[in-house]
Amino acid sequence: MEELTSTSTPKKGPSVPAIPSVERRMFLRALGLTTVSAAAFLTACQNSMNDVAPKYSGARLSADGVSFGEGDFAILNYAYALEQLETAFYMAVIEKKTFAAGSKEEMIFKDIHDHELIHREFFKLAIPADKRIGDLEFDVSSIDFTNRREVLNTARVLEDTGVAAYNGAGPLISKANSIYLTLAGKIVSVEARHASLISSILQPGGGLFAGDYVVDNNGLEKALTVSEVLGRAGRYIKTAINPASLLALESSKS
Repeated sequence: MEELTSTSTPKKGPSVPAIPSVERRMFLRALGLTTVSAAAFLTACQNSMNDVAPKYSGARLSADGVSFGEGDFAILNYAYALEQLETAFYMAVIEKKTFAAGSKEEMIFKDIHDHELIHREFFKLAIPADKRIGDLEFDVSSIDFTNRREVLNTARVLEDTGVAAYNGAGPLISKANSIYLTLAGKIVSVEARHASLISSILQPGGGLFAGDYVVDNNGLEKALTVSEVLGRAGRYIKTAINPASLLALESSKS
């Protein structure tokens, strides 16, 4: 079994191998946050081409698994977990050399990895240590990294799922912490750009980037529940998790 942790790095990695504390503070300022306000940070955050997209088998759920915590911190940890997964996936693509060295696709995937790494490190900084989940372990052995189309489809599904997860979790944030919604909008817009770009690579000039599986009849991006997100992305999470607090929060706001 091939296992990844969210902290794995290659010998010759992409352009953002680490996020020093000074750079983290600069990044927070760029988002309009002070160090104090950042401590309470952010919200969590088929189609015809699914022939080689990952099948949705769900996460490993356990009452003894990692808990996301309570209230708004549960949502932040939810987003943090997804950013850890995306970072690990893109790191694996780079390490496995799915795309030719120096190719446009390799450059794109390195850039996307860098964005996800920044998002992951931002959550790690913003959530207080005593409220933050730890580094999760991931298993991506089911992905054939020699299959360009499968890798692109997996990336598309992860990005679309991430966007829909943010959309679904946004309404769960308390009004007292509405700043999280503003910050979530800044991150989810980047995630949506990733999804659009990857879809355009899969279907150049086509409508995949805004298909009806991601955009509803009102022209709005669709949202996913916690269970739906874990059903899609959770298959790659090796660490057992306990989403009970998230599900309870979701149920209380429905």
